[in-house]
Amino acid sequence: MRYIIEHMEQGFSEWVTLEYAQIIRDVGATNLIISSLPASTTEKDIPDKLLEMNIQWTTKQLTEITQDFPALEPLKNGRICLLDPRAEKDLQPNESDDFDYFVFGGILGDHPPRDRTKELKEQYPGLLVGRRLGDKQMTTDTAVRTTQLIIEGKKPFDKIKFIDYPEFRFNKHEATEMPFRYVLDNCNGKPILPQGMLQLIKKDSEQTLDDLF
Repeated sequence: MRYIIEHMEQGFSEWVTLEYAQIIRDVGATNLIISSLPASTTEKDIPDKLLEMNIQWTTKQLTEITQDFPALEPLKNGRICLLDPRAEKDLQPNESDDFDYFVFGGILGDHPPRDRTKELKEQYPGLLVGRRLGDKQMTTDTAVRTTQLIIEGKKPFDKIKFIDYPEFRFNKHEATEMPFRYVLDNCNGKPILPQGMLQLIKKDSEQTLDDLF
């Protein structure tokens, strides 16, 4: 199964880099494409961590990615699923044969959310079919993980265990609540985060506290 992230930001923040790295671990580098990077992007602009993981990226927009990746299945109307929080239908396990690609707009984890999916629908009329992953905002890696569980794992959405707006406590004085929905790890009952994300959240929290004084 192919997963495409339409990158709608300038550059790569630490947060984005950690999320993309985790998505590669989850789905494999050959199954993920980052598209629509700024036209001026060169390999020097891609974080070393992602290059080492063989990230596939292109400055081409969604409809043109096969120019850079000719081995890909052609993009056909109605065969591309856009994960859209405003879609009328939730994604179902029995739809695995209905779509060739699953597209995620920008950073799904923006808070407050920006309607990136609306931009994509307007940019590619007729090409995309919207499906929902529940009614809560997810980080990009969580959205991909949830899609993978439904489509590849054949697990209905209502059977996936989530935690909403978890609080991460670093000590008795420091804690941060994240305004997103996460998949729960069945082994330890904790939200699944990208490797290194908890440390980044702590660092960002400390910087915020410093700004207050």
